[in-house]
Amino acid sequence: MILIKYSKLSNYKIKKVLRHFCADIEASKVAYLIGINRNTINRFYKLFREAIYRSRIEDLQSIIITSQVEFDEAYFGSKRIRGKVGLHKRGRGTWKRPVFGIFERDGQVFTEIIPDSSRKTLQKLILKRVSPEAIVYSDGWRGYDGLVDVGYNKHFRINKSKNFSNGKGIHINGIESFWSFTKRRLSKFNGVKIHFDLHLKECEWRWKKSEEQLFKELVILLKRE
Repeated sequence: MILIKYSKLSNYKIKKVLRHFCADIEASKVAYLIGINRNTINRFYKLFREAIYRSRIEDLQSIIITSQVEFDEAYFGSKRIRGKVGLHKRGRGTWKRPVFGIFERDGQVFTEIIPDSSRKTLQKLILKRVSPEAIVYSDGWRGYDGLVDVGYNKHFRINKSKNFSNGKGIHINGIESFWSFTKRRLSKFNGVKIHFDLHLKECEWRWKKSEEQLFKELVILLKRE
């Protein structure tokens, strides 16, 4: 492991840093608990996140989903930006950063930062990541119009203004659950102003995994570095 090879810390302390990272404990608290400079902890945390990011990008490139898939977008960022108007809105139409999410039911979630949530942008990503054979679920956003025309004959939609499920498996509760988890987690950092892409992929990696599972996976990832 490169971190151990070039670090002045003992293997014991590096393992403690890994454990605290997997427990999602902030760097400032870890520095206090272990007795290491906070800048050192931040440097380790960034290296961990970069390894996770590279792994997630590689996974996204190699996977074409063929089963049941949920689509949705979420918006991240400050509620107010100096000199900008319209920031009282939520979701689409705000100045917040849009992120597109694809959740494979009983599988993984994949996210991508997008320039906008237009039909052209969303269709391009869906065609790249999801097989036309898949059963796909979305809300009624017009960005998902026309999926049947490009081969997704099993496209089911939910009107969230009326209900979140029709009681017959037509819902996007899985991806909504991921967005909720991600926003709660990032709120601990008072929002992420830098390295948002790293934190987003870290949330993908962390979702629904135990601390022990995270630790084992992270050790394997770091050995590849």
